[in-house]
Amino acid sequence: MRYKTEYFVIGLFVGAVLGVIVGILFAPTSGQRTRRRLAVEARRAAEVARSVAERAEEAAETLGGRVDHYLGRDEEVAWRKVREIREGVQRYTRAQSTS
Repeated sequence: MRYKTEYFVIGLFVGAVLGVIVGILFAPTSGQRTRRRLAVEARRAAEVARSVAERAEEAAETLGGRVDHYLGRDEEVAWRKVREIREGVQRYTRAQSTS
């Protein structure tokens, strides 16, 4: 659910940036002023994109940590089961050799 919200926000941002660019390009202003406004909007868009990328990277690191945690726990449980089975086999072998 969280990812759908993030995609929506990214789509909203991209749509807004494109809307601003199209609006500036078709606005009745001089070429120099239009280029200046485009440069300002491009810088602002780059800052927002950088911020979104940083948040995405943080989310990926958090998710990666959780995955590592759960995989590590599963591996630990598996090795514990292997030890239990090995001990059971050893007990069975000892019981068979003493009978």
